[in-house]
Amino acid sequence: MKFFLILCLILAHPIANAQKTLSLAVLKYNGGGDYYANPTALPNLISYCNNSLGTKISKEVPYVEAGSKDLFLYPFIHMTGHGNVVFSKAEAENIRLYLEAGGFMHIDDNYGMDQFIRIELKKVFPNQDLIELPGSHPIFNQKYSFNGLPKIHEHDGKRAQAFGLFSNGRLVCLYTYETDLSDGWEDQSVHNDPNNKRQEALQMGANIISYAFNN
Repeated sequence: MKFFLILCLILAHPIANAQKTLSLAVLKYNGGGDYYANPTALPNLISYCNNSLGTKISKEVPYVEAGSKDLFLYPFIHMTGHGNVVFSKAEAENIRLYLEAGGFMHIDDNYGMDQFIRIELKKVFPNQDLIELPGSHPIFNQKYSFNGLPKIHEHDGKRAQAFGLFSNGRLVCLYTYETDLSDGWEDQSVHNDPNNKRQEALQMGANIISYAFNN
């Protein structure tokens, strides 16, 4: 990943000097949607990646506001929720600059976000439409091999889909729909998912992390 701007901000930020490991964050957004959904999801995925990929990612996962300069401290931002999402003009520009500077954002629709996030992403990249990623895309074939996005939870009988937004040919925003990946990352007791589904979710999550860190 191209971290020139990110590294500049990290070196200038007092908090970053105390960080000994890489950190990821969850996006806090306005509109009333539950940005805080699935609180155990990203910490569990981080533990899985540290064990399976050999990454050194902090298990402390902060929330970062969409309009904050602190967004640039994190190479990977996760976003989820069930409902409304609203980005102000300044927040949309901040997210776009973050992505163009080398950041990566994964948005996982937790059921109910789709109609809102598509509108807000047009604020971030007005001249782009979400493009569905084919099963042959490298993000599905990192350490673990998938023929497209795995289906973790069933809602409306629709197939799981992965969409992307790009900057200079680089996938910078991954939007996963009708899969509930982050539900599969949560503690097993939360959704009582069978082990094979949790493994699929965690393995696909590890692929996303691996791809984001290496492209």
